[in-house]
Amino acid sequence: MVLVHGLYHDPRHFDLVVGELSAVGIEVAVPELHRGSLLADTEAVQAVVDAMADEPLVMGHSYGGSVITGLTGVGHLVYVAAFVPAEGESAASLGGTTELLASSVVHDADGVTHVDPTAALDVFYGDAPIERATWAASLLRPQKPGCGRGVPERRAWQNTPSTYVICARDRAIDPGLQRAMSRRCSSTLTWQTGHSPFISAPGEVASVLRNLLRPGDESPQ
Repeated sequence: MVLVHGLYHDPRHFDLVVGELSAVGIEVAVPELHRGSLLADTEAVQAVVDAMADEPLVMGHSYGGSVITGLTGVGHLVYVAAFVPAEGESAASLGGTTELLASSVVHDADGVTHVDPTAALDVFYGDAPIERATWAASLLRPQKPGCGRGVPERRAWQNTPSTYVICARDRAIDPGLQRAMSRRCSSTLTWQTGHSPFISAPGEVASVLRNLLRPGDESPQ
């Protein structure tokens, strides 16, 4: 299984989900993005996918949806509050970013942006326990420009089974846009969570991923 983070985020943001999955014997890879472009990010994740013996389940969060859309050799795609670009589309062109997030982004002179950690507690992690949200906000990283404007070279969701998870209380990506993009996927789930359920509800995320990977598995959480 491969988990792909979004802009400003870091592989460590998936630690709680990885712990849940590892406890039931599922091996998880979490590649690091921040490679400078959508193409470079996609190539980094593709290398991880190609190294696996079987076609893996791959989950993308937020901008990570653009990354996983460009992959090949995947068994199942899972989009969590994520962009699902069609031909010629990018995360930026799809829009749907709320005014709340826009007001939380700080722009540096060299074009690098970052999310104010205090604002992130509300924007990204508002439904998580405060200790967990504070930890997650401390991991956020600066973001170089351009990744969100990248257009995937492929549209893997057109020929790969896919599941979209709508986060109905999201304050970073408009849930209305999520519902529209979910119609491009094979199936849809709706959770009453904010933008980052891997922080607020890691057990639920792990359970869905495990059941998609191992249908009918009744292993304990």
